[in-house]
Amino acid sequence: MTTTTPAGPGPAADSSPATSRAPGTDNRPGRLLAVVLTAQFMALLDVFIVNVAVPTIGSELHATGAGMQLVVAGYSIAYAVLLITGARLGDLLGHRRVHLAGLALFTAASLACGLARGTGELIAFRLVQGAGAAVMIPQVLSLIQRHFTGEARARALGAYSAVVATGAAAGQVLGGVLVSADLFGTGWRPVFLVNVPVGLVLLAVGHRVLPRDVPGAVERSRGLDLPGLVLLGAAVSLLTVPLVLGQEEGWPLWSWLSLGAAAILFTLFCLYESRLARRGGAPLISPRVLRHPGMGLAVFRLLAVMAVNAGFLFTLTLHVQGGLGYSALRAGLTFAPTAVVFGLVGLTWRDWPAALRGVLIPVGFAIAAVSVAGVGAVLKGGGDGGFWLYVAFAGMGTGLALGFSPTLTRALATVRPEDAADASGLLATVAQLGQLIGVAAFGTLFLNRLESLGAPGAYTSADALLMCTYALAATATSGAVSGLVRRRR
Repeated sequence: MTTTTPAGPGPAADSSPATSRAPGTDNRPGRLLAVVLTAQFMALLDVFIVNVAVPTIGSELHATGAGMQLVVAGYSIAYAVLLITGARLGDLLGHRRVHLAGLALFTAASLACGLARGTGELIAFRLVQGAGAAVMIPQVLSLIQRHFTGEARARALGAYSAVVATGAAAGQVLGGVLVSADLFGTGWRPVFLVNVPVGLVLLAVGHRVLPRDVPGAVERSRGLDLPGLVLLGAAVSLLTVPLVLGQEEGWPLWSWLSLGAAAILFTLFCLYESRLARRGGAPLISPRVLRHPGMGLAVFRLLAVMAVNAGFLFTLTLHVQGGLGYSALRAGLTFAPTAVVFGLVGLTWRDWPAALRGVLIPVGFAIAAVSVAGVGAVLKGGGDGGFWLYVAFAGMGTGLALGFSPTLTRALATVRPEDAADASGLLATVAQLGQLIGVAAFGTLFLNRLESLGAPGAYTSADALLMCTYALAATATSGAVSGLVRRRR
């Protein structure tokens, strides 16, 4: 049974399912949380850490433009396509076992990426790396849902939100630092090799810390919905590939056909799942999750906030490196203020006065809208923005955190433990698709505007960024309005 206050739904005071532990396993939840959130952070870093290393990788491996796109995007494509599958495997085989298997695959693929001798090898290993992340990451939320209750669960979800929030910006920062450092003359390779020692430590500690949960009869009886997995995997693939590659290829006919086919397959997936549920079968995503109070609104908000976050980071990277000529290190460090504020607000918002919590989400989106427009305004004309740029960055971090963290926490706080895998897989997939949509939509807007202005330079790049920030502000405003509508209801 849950209670609802003006601050939003509180965590359910339910009990976790039976859990067995091998002798010597650690039962301190703080250590469990540290292990799974470090793995989460590492996987999120790899979505963005490669961005600032692209010029160096392309030069050393003599890669084509399309090849470099796949180096960057292959990880995200495999990650997005397989997230739901990874969530279901956790229910079938056990979240601890699947999390550690995904972590091992991710770590091995990271080593292979760092040792790759050609573009083809690197693309293949990036796909494997994304697959490992997709198997590993859904288990994080499932483990939190199953082994934390009450206020402890709410705080664990707050920490999870902070990690997710800062991962993208931190990836840009760390990528810039590692490429500029050129450790032992290895150039770009440390952006992948840095995962290896971290992954090995997490595997060793995880074997002691993570509880040996035994999947219950409910999970085993549901089985694996293979037709649903095939339909959803094909739909997500047909959606993500043109979103990732369409801009560079000039949005050819195949990209539009792919998007149209994705819409058809998503429709077929929904129809098939509904029919399966009516017949008493086991659909890929439990109908209880889709009917969960506020889940639809949470999906919309997550799409909006992740699209704004990814679109902002991507277009600003294009501007500071292409327009202002920043080095990889300086470009990466540009995002540090946003990442720090995002993380701090994500961790502390639950300690704010209860009277404020009910309006945090719409206010957060509104702050993000004003701040991102402010970034475009202070950079207008090709300057560096000075002091006011960092004020806008702080506002951006605050707004995005308030739009993201309470949304995710409230959506998951009252989900039943047996539905944790479905909910985590759904929301993780939505967040990933939001990032891909943000990069594709706002990146296309930026590059098309830049091309229409003719000669590239700081001034024209700033003009293109200004247009993008207005579009980003409009998207953030939609999140603010959705929050106000929900509050009135």
